[in-house]
Amino acid sequence: MPNKTGPQRYPGASRDRWYQDDFDGRAMEVNVVVLHTTEGRSLPDYQGGALAPNLTAVPDPAARKLKWYQHFDIDVSSRALRNKLGGVETNTLNVCQAELVGTCDPKTHAKWKDAGKAHIYWPQAPEWALLGVARFLAWMHVEHDVPLRGPALWPAYPKSYGNEGGQRMSGAKWNGFKGVCGHMHVPENAHGDPGAVDFDRLIKLAKAALEE
Repeated sequence: MPNKTGPQRYPGASRDRWYQDDFDGRAMEVNVVVLHTTEGRSLPDYQGGALAPNLTAVPDPAARKLKWYQHFDIDVSSRALRNKLGGVETNTLNVCQAELVGTCDPKTHAKWKDAGKAHIYWPQAPEWALLGVARFLAWMHVEHDVPLRGPALWPAYPKSYGNEGGQRMSGAKWNGFKGVCGHMHVPENAHGDPGAVDFDRLIKLAKAALEE
């Protein structure tokens, strides 16, 4: 089993929803970050942690920042990806998973907007929200050597569901991937999150954060 190296807790992240004591994970050396969206407006329960990622970012629009919650160590496998028997590994393949509270679905966005429900629509996320994610990616790059690069295709939901946008990796490509991707890129999974996030802008902000 690989040794865990580098800091295992993201600075400032709350451990109010810590699930590692309840669910054993596999020790890894992370070289991939997978981004999800929760499709909700608040911190999920994740079925008591049974489907939890490593971290969740909860937007605080009034303060213009993200509040981070950590559920598992960085180099411990979490539980938010589907993993089929006999296929490639997903949750346990050197992956740190981060859920972004909000939606990537334009219909959900329109419904919440019409109802006056505050939320982040991640394909049109405000700069402060993208910056919060970018700083996390920059930290993962510095402390865990996750490359600041990723897939070229980030199709909008619902085209991103399944593989309608042609974005999902093959098993072989996934096994060799290092960098940042979305749930919609992971094989054996059908979900289309985080949709058409501005990935180029996110990486540009992450690289700028390295100079802070």
